[in-house]
Amino acid sequence: MLTTVISGDIVASTSLSDDGRLIVADNLIELFAKLKDEFNTFSRIIKGDYIECVVPEPQNALKVALIIKSFVKSLSLNPELFTKNNKRAKNFITHGIRLAIGYGTLSRFIAEKGIVDGEAIYLSGRTISEFTSYNKERIVIKQTLYFASANDELNEEMEVIFSLLDVLFSKATARQCEVLYLKLMNYSENQIAEKLKIAQSVVNQHSTSVGWNAIERAVIYFNDIIKS
Repeated sequence: MLTTVISGDIVASTSLSDDGRLIVADNLIELFAKLKDEFNTFSRIIKGDYIECVVPEPQNALKVALIIKSFVKSLSLNPELFTKNNKRAKNFITHGIRLAIGYGTLSRFIAEKGIVDGEAIYLSGRTISEFTSYNKERIVIKQTLYFASANDELNEEMEVIFSLLDVLFSKATARQCEVLYLKLMNYSENQIAEKLKIAQSVVNQHSTSVGWNAIERAVIYFNDIIKS
């Protein structure tokens, strides 16, 4: 059966202090619990800055990935939680996390034992590794959202959509990403306004500025294509 695995790594994690990395990890663990309840996912953190998330229903994979992306970018960390490397810190603030969706089969998946093996996790993990470019002075970030499958035509189609989404997310502020995260988790604008203690008109302004209509359409399109 076809499924999806999301692999990801925190961008410029070395720009975070030990306390900063711990805060990010703790927040991700809380998010993973919510994703399990909402989408029946299995998620884990490896070595503090690498994640894996099995999404059993493949059509939900992009929505889950964007929830993770917007959640990480919404974390407004205090300056003291960063090291003195301002260039790397800027990369974390701009991009947050890189994510690759692998669409394929799993030969073995035993959640309670933490066993995940097969084509889908190989595709997502390999894609993250292939597009990592580091050197001692800087991190080169060209893209942070990827899709990989055995279908070249599908890959090409998704590359266009994911590239456009990447641009929208790279320009989004932490507050806009907070609104995005809640909208992707199916909160209404009135509920978001109440939760964030801001006016509904401000929520709508953030949604418009970040390109919510385009993001929502991309999620629906992905859902329809994968289901078909």
